[in-house]
Amino acid sequence: MIGLFKKPKRQLKKLLKDGEYDEAVAFGKSLESEYSDDPDFMFIMGSIFFIVEDHKKALPYFEKAFQLDNNDVETLTLKTNTHLALGQKDEAIDCCRHILKLQPKNSEAQKILDDLELL
Repeated sequence: MIGLFKKPKRQLKKLLKDGEYDEAVAFGKSLESEYSDDPDFMFIMGSIFFIVEDHKKALPYFEKAFQLDNNDVETLTLKTNTHLALGQKDEAIDCCRHILKLQPKNSEAQKILDDLELL
């Protein structure tokens, strides 16, 4: 167990996996200054807030993760879904278009884009 604390992102993932969301948020916040330029860390933190459906808090983490690594389709997918949950259609469309640039055959992004463009 001591080894987990030497690898704090692993500990954060374990808390998330175990459904310990409050603990994960508190632990993640304590690490935030140290890992503010780590896209993985930002993705994990965004995911915690996404899971508990606090999309306003999730979005800045996904935006930072995307800023640090703008080729991560998984981040873009959750960022898209976060924008959709917040009713931000244009931002979701932009994310889908970016996903399709990276993965032209991404059927999920294409379907979301098609649905949003019909609205």
